[in-house]
Formats: sequence, C-alpha cells, structure tokens
Amino acid sequence: MENVEKIKKVEKELSRKKPLEIIEYALKNYKNIAIAFSGAEDVALIDMATKIKEDVKVFTLDTGRLNPETYEFIDRVRDRYNLNLEIYFPNAEEVERMVNKKGLFSFYAEGHEECCRIRKVEPLKRAISKLDSWITGQRKDSNPTTRAVLPVIQIDPTWGGLIKFNPLANWTLKQTWKYIRENGIPYNKLHEKGYVSIGCAPCTRPILYGQHEREGRWWWEESNKKECGLHLGKGKNATKRLIQNAGKNED
Repeated sequence: MENVEKIKKVEKELSRKKPLEIIEYALKNYKNIAIAFSGAEDVALIDMATKIKEDVKVFTLDTGRLNPETYEFIDRVRDRYNLNLEIYFPNAEEVERMVNKKGLFSFYAEGHEECCRIRKVEPLKRAISKLDSWITGQRKDSNPTTRAVLPVIQIDPTWGGLIKFNPLANWTLKQTWKYIRENGIPYNKLHEKGYVSIGCAPCTRPILYGQHEREGRWWWEESNKKECGLHLGKGKNATKRLIQNAGKNED
C-alpha cells in the first residue's frame, strides 16, 4: 500500500496541474493502471492518454440495461482509439435471482443499491482486482453532495489500497465539453436529447433547464443517494454494504 503522506504530497503538487499532466504522471509512475470508461469525461481521458501512450488499458461495465445509443457509443470509442477494450458483465446467476424474485424494476420501490451492487459494483470489483491503480472521469461539480472535495489522486476510499486518479476533478462540465468539441471526440448521442449524466436506461432521463446534471439519475430518490457505489468512501454505510456483499447472494 502506498504511503498516505506521499500521496498527499503528490496530490498537492498535481492539483495545480492540467489533466493531461496528471495522466502523464499516472501512466509514467503506475504500469498496472487502466481507465474506467462509461461517459463523455472518460473519453476525454482516453483521448489525452493515447496522446501519451498507445497501448492504454481501458475497461467498461455492461450492466445489461444500457441504452442502444450507449452500446453504439462504446463501439465508436473502441474503433476511434483502436482500443483493446475489456468489457465486464454482471454475474448471470445473480441477475437471474434478483429479477426472478423481484421483477425487472424492483429499484423503483426498494432503491437502486441492490441492482447497482449486482450489475455494477461486483463487475468493477473484478475489473480492478487486477490493477494497482485506475483513472476515473469524476469531477467535483458532477455531484456537490458527495464529490465536493474530490482530490486528483487518492488512496481509493472504497477499494482500499488502490491508487485512484481523478484528472478532471477540478474541471467543470463546461470545460469538459469544450475539450470534447475542440478535439472532435465521440460522445453518446443521448447528450443531444437532453441527457447529461448517463447510466442505465431505466434509471436515467433528460434533465430540465436549470436542473443539476445529477437530477437525471435515480430521480425518484433523495439527492444524497445519487451514487451507485463505485466511488463512495468507506465512511458511507450504504457503500460498506455494497462492497461487503459484492458477489454474494441476498435473500
């Protein structure tokens, strides 16, 4: 495990750097590292990373409930950057057990934790178990409730010991899209239909003018619950349960 004080020192230095410089540091200092890809921010990271190194590791999660536009988007990104993209799927038996017992839309009544644990958290656990470090597209302004103090590098508070880089932590949504447009980067066509933060089809919808981007996710729940468990710290009880139960059956 990395020394906490060392990471704090590096974070202080990198927090003043541009995203490209942060990614360059990450790729230079951590060989067993990968970019987690799902949305527009992540493609900006892939674009930056491939300018530094050709054979960048990238993985994505297919929950089985994504929009058709998202699947098309994944293939366009794969082709554009000639990626050897690793795709992780949820455990079929876990999905079958949940759906057979509770139906296809149990999350509307019970909350999204169980479904996200099965479809997202457990596959992520498998993906990053092979890594020493990973790079995410998280931004502070994407969720002021849970990401307001997001550092550009950290010892992952959810997946203990793993080093996590968040190169876009200090960028705004506007800055991200400026980079995307200026560099002709592929993006999900759902963005043209009012979607900003895009997840699974049943849990994502377009936002209205003036709404925060996160309002389009799990809109039936309270604002402080709009996380799937991939990035929340261990101090959050809900995430503790998600991690502890990843890969396990629940009655």
